[in-house]
Amino acid sequence: MNLILCLISCFSFICYGNSDEGNVCELKTEVVSSPVALADPFILYHDGTYYAYGTHSKDGIEVYYSNSLNLWKKHFILALDKKNSYGEWGFWAPEVYYNKSNNKFYMYYSAEEHICVAVSDSPLGPFIQDEKKPMREEKSIDSSLFVDDDNTPYLYFVRFTNGNVIWAAQLEDDLVTIKEETLTRCIEASEPWETSMGKVAEGPSLVKKNGIYYLIYSANHYQSQNYGVGYATSSSPLGEWKKAGENPLLQQPKPNLVGVGHGAMFLDKDGKSKYVFHAHFSTSDVHPRLMYITDMNINNDGKMTMSSSNIIKTEIVNNSDY
Repeated sequence: MNLILCLISCFSFICYGNSDEGNVCELKTEVVSSPVALADPFILYHDGTYYAYGTHSKDGIEVYYSNSLNLWKKHFILALDKKNSYGEWGFWAPEVYYNKSNNKFYMYYSAEEHICVAVSDSPLGPFIQDEKKPMREEKSIDSSLFVDDDNTPYLYFVRFTNGNVIWAAQLEDDLVTIKEETLTRCIEASEPWETSMGKVAEGPSLVKKNGIYYLIYSANHYQSQNYGVGYATSSSPLGEWKKAGENPLLQQPKPNLVGVGHGAMFLDKDGKSKYVFHAHFSTSDVHPRLMYITDMNINNDGKMTMSSSNIIKTEIVNNSDY
């Protein structure tokens, strides 16, 4: 019976009259969709395709792909399987970057509250961590790569030094080894909007424009409906950082959308800035958190904005013709 009901829901018949042949019926395939359940999402645009990664599976990191931004297909093989990784639990907050110098893709992610990096020949994976150990022995989460104009790589991540605090350090050219002597504290939760449910600053990502560094971050506990997004600016990739007076940029941005944050900026196929983030499943349930996308801009006066109205709700489709 269940199979019959599924077939009925997935297909429909359209009939029309024909004076010579009677009624003719055509079988039409419908697109059946559901929300993309990814927390801490990240989107990579590569060779005309979008790839989305995030926190969801207990067995590793999932990946979705799309040629638009609202309709996505799930790749049913994990991009990162825990058998290829350090750790057995807590596969969180992946970000994937393409390294042109060796034609490899690098995934930075957390496992068992330690930051790790795995490498693949494809954005779909499999990502492999050859040496199954974290980048640092100390517990850390939410790692995000930034490569400056002079090709110096930096990693931003969260340490548990006074609540959740954002730190940064330079990387060696291998994009794996942290220069511990450069470790620098960046952002700590201190403002009222950041601390109403725990002292949390997390989910960092960096953007540079006109010589100014913009550190985007999320604050408050992720389970709070007031979880939101802010930013700080600096003339140096390691700070000092000045939080924006207009923070939070994104917080409860539309009716029934709460707990928004922990995302990253990306450029769409037209070169326009977007910000992908997650929100609570509903106003009554936190999990599973769902992926959304909004417009982002840095104005001529140097201020960052994120749209609270033009928000894309992402959906999974099972039709190859989407």
